[in-house]
Amino acid sequence: MQGLLAFPLTPFTASGDIDTRALRNEVEMLLANKCAAIFPAGGTGEFFSIAPAEYRTVIETCVDQVRGRIPVIGGAGYGTRLAQQFAQAAEEAGADGVLVLPPYLVKGPQHGLAEHYLAVAGATRLGVIIYQRDATLFEPRTVEKIAQLENVIGFKDGVGDSDRLQRIVSAVGDRLVFMNGMPTAEVYARNLATCGVRTHSSALLTFMPEISVAFANAFAAGDDAAMDDLLSRAILPFAEIRDRVPGYAVSLVKAGARLRGLPVGSVRPPLADPSAADEEDLRLLLAKLELDHLLLADGLEVTA
Repeated sequence: MQGLLAFPLTPFTASGDIDTRALRNEVEMLLANKCAAIFPAGGTGEFFSIAPAEYRTVIETCVDQVRGRIPVIGGAGYGTRLAQQFAQAAEEAGADGVLVLPPYLVKGPQHGLAEHYLAVAGATRLGVIIYQRDATLFEPRTVEKIAQLENVIGFKDGVGDSDRLQRIVSAVGDRLVFMNGMPTAEVYARNLATCGVRTHSSALLTFMPEISVAFANAFAAGDDAAMDDLLSRAILPFAEIRDRVPGYAVSLVKAGARLRGLPVGSVRPPLADPSAADEEDLRLLLAKLELDHLLLADGLEVTA
């Protein structure tokens, strides 16, 4: 999983159901842009708002569409028992791994975090990725303990504390794949690279793949001038709109996908679609970047 990590949106129909055809189209678009792995039903995919049966539909659809071309890593979360059930559902649906999201509304001690992740990893044969974000913060010794299980394969950081991250990387070395999972991860790519983290997720890939791929190529080549240009013209202006309202990290991305012709629908509560003014600012940004054309070519074919 070296390269761009894709976190697809979960498309909903007008009646609020999962739109599997739109999801298949989205997966094909992400594959066409050479993502290294796909993470359905993650944070960007509104894992927190989909029912267990819908979760299975999302994972099965992505697995069927990917057809083994890249790894499919499903989200899993909530308390230990539920997270185990989601991990097992992902395994039954044919996924290659699970990203274990931070436990719901709990700030537990380090030994509690270790027990949670060990229990989830022990409930599946799939590769398991730890996710550090918000109140779920790991000490190096905790990561070392969890990583004793053979199927624990990765660590995704969504905090950006380079001191903490460097200590964790130093503790486990190359035992885990480390991933930059910050909101608009491109902003933090160079900083976290100093900790040895060379792989990042990209929400921009879902609606501005031209920018996301160009940045990833510049990052891989160490082209600071190109990265600075993309940050100033596209990435930081998007981040400014995203930061206006809680939840825009998902709903603004979904709005961008709609503006580019992807039928992804609206977000589910408690998230809310962007205001008309903020969506217009996003439209103007896309126009300025000459990205106001349809993202998918007419007639893109996907399997039934």
